[in-house]
Amino acid sequence: MKGSGPTVPTGRRAYAVGDVHGRLDLLDELLWRIESDDAARPSARVTIVFLGDLIDRGPESAQVVERLRRYRPAFAKTVFLMGNHEEVLLRILSGETGLLADWLRFGGADCARSYGIDPKEIEARSAASAVKLLREAIPKEHAKFLESFVDTASFGKYLFVHAGIRPGVPLSHQQPQDLHWIRLPFLDDETDHGCVVVHGHTITEAVDERENRIGLDTGAYRTGVLTALGVEANERWLLQTGAAEYSNDLGDRVAKYQHA
Repeated sequence: MKGSGPTVPTGRRAYAVGDVHGRLDLLDELLWRIESDDAARPSARVTIVFLGDLIDRGPESAQVVERLRRYRPAFAKTVFLMGNHEEVLLRILSGETGLLADWLRFGGADCARSYGIDPKEIEARSAASAVKLLREAIPKEHAKFLESFVDTASFGKYLFVHAGIRPGVPLSHQQPQDLHWIRLPFLDDETDHGCVVVHGHTITEAVDERENRIGLDTGAYRTGVLTALGVEANERWLLQTGAAEYSNDLGDRVAKYQHA
């Protein structure tokens, strides 16, 4: 998609990876695709940005966290953004027991299983005992890794975030609550933010490209399609897992919001 994207500093390249949600199989495939794609292009300083929601819903949250905690590719630096699912788990581990029921219902049960915990055991215990069980099962190295995640990453005229931004609010004044959780009014807003916001969080049938934002959450945990966006100079392109091969052309796709 040459000539249609915002500019990126000369000699730089970035890949943004959408919501993994416990799909280690898809993550491994997409990392291979990114590494192969980068090797086929001219040498550049490369950054891989993971847009958050590594955990929950899919079957291998623990394995995804361990894979990426140790992932240090020779060709690129990595940046990990805080998603709402990481935020909730960390808040539970810090003692917010009131979040347990919602966490289990919205994918935490799958995460618990990946750490060897039967979700029914969590439900059967007192809240304090359930949190203690989670703290014992989740390696401290995993919690520390999740705690290191940042809220945003800028790359030329692109801004990478998990969920989006609050329209009309300067980037320096954006709140974590919005960066991790927002849908409306961000998704419907047509404001020129001064950059193209690349985000995950909201599942769409295909990559959702607008003038001011690009949504990359293609529902990997249930569709088998995990998406990455590559950007360099004024070019951008897609890399995706799954049976279908997708064109580099991001345009002419109408995506339906699914607020799951």
